[in-house]
Amino acid sequence: MRYRLVAVGGTFDTLHRGHRALLDKAFEIGERVIIGLTSDPFAKRLHKPHKIDPYEIRRAALEGFLRSRGYSHRVMIVELNDPYGPAIENGDIEALVVSKRTGGRGEEINRIRIAKGLRPLDLIKVDLVRAEDSKPISTTRIRRGAIDREGRVRGALG
Repeated sequence: MRYRLVAVGGTFDTLHRGHRALLDKAFEIGERVIIGLTSDPFAKRLHKPHKIDPYEIRRAALEGFLRSRGYSHRVMIVELNDPYGPAIENGDIEALVVSKRTGGRGEEINRIRIAKGLRPLDLIKVDLVRAEDSKPISTTRIRRGAIDREGRVRGALG
């Protein structure tokens, strides 16, 4: 199924294999993709259990990935200052790509869209990508040194 415009959002800190799978899915199903990238102030409010690289570093890594995949001409990166971004305002967005972990946010976005008279988005849920130890790849696990960005086990902390 192809959509004209798809949205996906995240902090995309230490861009890893799970992030890449989420982004690849968005570009697989969407002609154009809006990527909401969490701003530094919003990232701080998320209270992650680890440091988060500054916005410009995360954006540069994201842009590098997009270039490497040939996606750059099909994307718009917007700064997210809240959990919703353009997904609750833009009537042209047709689908939202979410992970199994963030699917509830997609349902919340749809409730807000409906209340505003907008069509609900198709929610495209992507399975969490698992590391060698069968646990989900996450930035927290990478920052702790348990796994690398590809999901290879590095240490005893999982």
